[in-house]
Amino acid sequence: MSAPDLAESSFPDPFPLPWASDWGEDDEHGLWLGLTIGGVRQVFRWIAPGHFLMGSPAAEPERYEDEVEHEVTLSHGFWLAETACTQAFWQAVMGNNSSGFKDDPRNPVENVSWDDVQTFIGQLQQRLAGLPARLPSEAEWEYACRAGTTTPFSFGDNITPDLVNYAGNHPYAKGKEGFYRRQTVPVASLPANPWGLYEMHGNVLEWCADWYGEYPTDPQIDPVGARSGADRVLRGGSWRYDARDARSAYRYKDVQEYRYIHIGFRLALGQGLSAG
Repeated sequence: MSAPDLAESSFPDPFPLPWASDWGEDDEHGLWLGLTIGGVRQVFRWIAPGHFLMGSPAAEPERYEDEVEHEVTLSHGFWLAETACTQAFWQAVMGNNSSGFKDDPRNPVENVSWDDVQTFIGQLQQRLAGLPARLPSEAEWEYACRAGTTTPFSFGDNITPDLVNYAGNHPYAKGKEGFYRRQTVPVASLPANPWGLYEMHGNVLEWCADWYGEYPTDPQIDPVGARSGADRVLRGGSWRYDARDARSAYRYKDVQEYRYIHIGFRLALGQGLSAG
């Protein structure tokens, strides 16, 4: 499936944006822009407003009970980083790197808490005045991960380690066992989903803005998650987790101070949806 219809995307005004280092719409995935800090570049994809079914259907194999399927409409477009934040980009902003897998600066930064990410965003905004940087909401994250698909994965009904970095010795839905890398891989080294976003499944869990809470059953417009809570949402599975946990609908939660070598994040830009 192609990228969302750009005619319906409500581009920011003025455009191009003053903090963008470069931008274009010259590939099959549509509109993109770059941010460059200290010579390190992060590309973002424009994600147009739209409607989708969030969660998983009752018949989806190996689903969890907290994935109640419900209709969601996102009325505002937003920019989403095409990859998880790299160690190189984090280092350019923060001047440090606490990641566990430092063999390649293109590896996603990990071992960062939700609170650490908020500090990173604050530092980034000091460098680029007016930048509307934030974490994506849980709804935005799943919408972008699915990229118009309704299957367990944006790649279809199943995955292999050639597509996703997960614990390949624990396949999904009676699939074949595959290799287990036991660490992260450089971003954009595995195939992108239909909207040009890399490693939305596997590699590292990604922090979302929302507090974790039970899903509603009725249709939602611009959902903001729970109003408060004990845990923040993480999405996407990781190199350390089974294939089941790399599904588009999979939800994870942890306290916002938690750090580990399978947890990273992906930046969003634009009007926020989270309750905070």
